[in-house]
Amino acid sequence: MPGFDPEISKLAQRVLVNPRKIDYHTGVFATKITPAKDGRPVVIELTDAKTKEVKDTLEVDAALIATGRAPFTEGLGLENINVLTQRGFIPVDERMRVIDADGNLVPHLYCIGDANGKMMLAHAASAQGISVVEQVSGRDHVLNHLSVPAACFTHPEISMVGLTEPQARERAEKEGFEISIAKTSFKANTKALAENEGEGLAKLIYRPDNGEILGVHIIGMHAADLIHEASNAIALGTSIQDIMFAVHAHPTLSEVLDELFKSAKLKGSHDRRSLSEPVAV
Repeated sequence: MPGFDPEISKLAQRVLVNPRKIDYHTGVFATKITPAKDGRPVVIELTDAKTKEVKDTLEVDAALIATGRAPFTEGLGLENINVLTQRGFIPVDERMRVIDADGNLVPHLYCIGDANGKMMLAHAASAQGISVVEQVSGRDHVLNHLSVPAACFTHPEISMVGLTEPQARERAEKEGFEISIAKTSFKANTKALAENEGEGLAKLIYRPDNGEILGVHIIGMHAADLIHEASNAIALGTSIQDIMFAVHAHPTLSEVLDELFKSAKLKGSHDRRSLSEPVAV
């Protein structure tokens, strides 16, 4: 899970891998696989990712190859319009308009989905397509890719939207602002406990100075469904000051995010009345 928040990845390993009798190898490539034949097992040669030297050899009953997706852009005639792919991907701008080798936009040509390499997810491709249709219909629309959620359908599920903590810290250092972290546990959620699914964590990365939501990461029951509240908040530019007063039904898993946003600590004029402050009724 290299694209997910490191803290969530570590928790996923503890919950999904460590309790099970699974041998796993990291930091290596399966550089050679010899298929099973005449009663002999499948042989997998593992090469160290850094030294490029053969590190180990595995003998197994079967091998599942899941190396991800690659762009299928050869043979499209891109060279005829002065478009050069980058590692096989077609360069586009934020509106999915194709960019040629000289940095100019190719008139009336758009590229959506895996072929542009921006975010290789089916729902991202659909959103990019909608953005293009809006533009050719005369209505400008730019898709905020940081608002597009991603999910792993493990048990429990894992989901994320926006920046990871390292990415947020890098951006904060570059742009000169602070970030804060808030967390809530599924162990405090009544619905999760009723379902005997108390293992889980939600993590919020945000700016305490203006309440901007930078990223939300969830591991737990129905995490892939829960992430959309955060996704929509980022897409609409909703601040923590506003979303923390949203009302969630009880008892529901949505209260995990309700507690997450309410636990954020804001600074200065952006810090509205403390939620613990008594209110006259």
